[in-house]
Amino acid sequence: MGVPTTLPTWTRDQVAARILAGDNILILDGKVIRVPNSWLKAHPGGSITIQHFIGRDATDEVEAFHSDDTLRRMQGYAIGSVDVADEGWAPLQPPIHLGWIRKVGDDGVLHWHNEATPEYSSEDTELSPASQILLVKRQDVPSDHGPSLSALQPAPTSLSLKMQAQHSAAYKELHKRIKAAGLYQTRYITGYGPEILRFLLFSVSSYVAYQKHWFFISAFALGALWHQLVFTVHDLGHLAVTHEWAKDRLISILLANWVGGLSVSWWVFTHNIHHVVTNHPSHDPDIQHLPFFANTPVFFKNLYSSYYKRELTFDRFSHYIVLVQHRMFYIVMSLARFNLYRLSYTHLWVTRNEPMKVRGGRWSWWLEFAGLVFWWCWYGRVLRGCGSWQTGLMYLLVSNMVPSPLHVQIVLSHYSRSTADLGPTESFPHRQLRTTTDVVCHPSVAFLHGGLHLQITHHFFPRLPRHNLKEASWLVKQFAKEQGLEYAEFGFFEGNGEVQSTLKGVADQLRIMHMVADAEIKESLQAKRD
Repeated sequence: MGVPTTLPTWTRDQVAARILAGDNILILDGKVIRVPNSWLKAHPGGSITIQHFIGRDATDEVEAFHSDDTLRRMQGYAIGSVDVADEGWAPLQPPIHLGWIRKVGDDGVLHWHNEATPEYSSEDTELSPASQILLVKRQDVPSDHGPSLSALQPAPTSLSLKMQAQHSAAYKELHKRIKAAGLYQTRYITGYGPEILRFLLFSVSSYVAYQKHWFFISAFALGALWHQLVFTVHDLGHLAVTHEWAKDRLISILLANWVGGLSVSWWVFTHNIHHVVTNHPSHDPDIQHLPFFANTPVFFKNLYSSYYKRELTFDRFSHYIVLVQHRMFYIVMSLARFNLYRLSYTHLWVTRNEPMKVRGGRWSWWLEFAGLVFWWCWYGRVLRGCGSWQTGLMYLLVSNMVPSPLHVQIVLSHYSRSTADLGPTESFPHRQLRTTTDVVCHPSVAFLHGGLHLQITHHFFPRLPRHNLKEASWLVKQFAKEQGLEYAEFGFFEGNGEVQSTLKGVADQLRIMHMVADAEIKESLQAKRD
């Protein structure tokens, strides 16, 4: 599709009107981009990632996640232009942040549906700023009118639109420097060469130990293989290896599904959303870990998850677990891989009938499904070959618990950081620096972190090959210093202490709430006796 030589200039009110009429409108490099509903469902990164940018300037995020070729093709969906000026685009509140989505009704036509109720902050604190909007109380009410024009206006924020535009402009210059330095070029020999050797080492070790009936060693080596494979699958999911969707997806399915028993498409959908709404209690699935963990007291409110499409119920079981969450942290993390199986299979079941018209049709879904069947065949045979159910259970637990440091690391990168919602005015680099931290480690053990201890730089440039993150991180640190922004980093043990402190702090607040409630009950009973 060709781009018109001249595009009409749109006002903010015109953009809002088209959104209220049901169009998926976002701003990209000064252009008004209309995303067709057919593409929304076929988007490789999931439809929800796009919905979080309706009415907003998505330039930084879109350029961070897409190749130059894809960006050029996106221009074909431009239907207008806007006057961004020095202060940048004055954003609108995406309807999904207000609990509004578009769904096909019984008549086969798209209608607005109110899936949850927005709760606006009644205070202006660091934990609950005036700009914060959380989703509570699950609903599914069809509506002909949808959100109102006034609702699309962002809540008050302490952020300066001009300053956020400055951060955004500086980020664009930083991105140019990253490209000019050749940091998007994959280091196949020096980067992935040593990793392939580790894969072979762990695979052979597991096989030889199994043949000799050294089942514990075999299970440990298999778990170590899964632990290391996840980092490569992570790169492939971000198209950071061959930089071609079909090739990276094919390799990632073979590694994730056929060897690891997990769905790569589930991971891509979840992880991309985590990147664009990092640490938002209502939208980021990577911090929605009830009933086991709550890293902020706002989870006591029975929040609604726009990703899982259900209420995160803070029930009696959650109460008991959260009260001791800091003590149970490592136990739960050691078993976290079993939850990934559940999430993987649920995702494949839910997406079984989706059209997937993009990039080669449904071959990837069927290949994933076949991979999981194959995985259960060979892994089930391994467990049965252990000779007894006790040994098989040991093998099952050890092989799945060894990769647990990965889950701990992911939590370290975000749990102790801000979960406040500063609204759509916040720029991409500002949000990532506020919600993410690095884990400092010695180069000799960096492979245990898979290179993802440099989490801030990864969040800045998700498609950047992992082996180039260290070099790029120096440029990101310089950027943060020049922009007067915090670049958070701490050691592994210090980071664990920070997470433990966060979890204990939330548990203590819950305990205080119980004490206050008990005191009020006693006071009420005493008043009745008197």
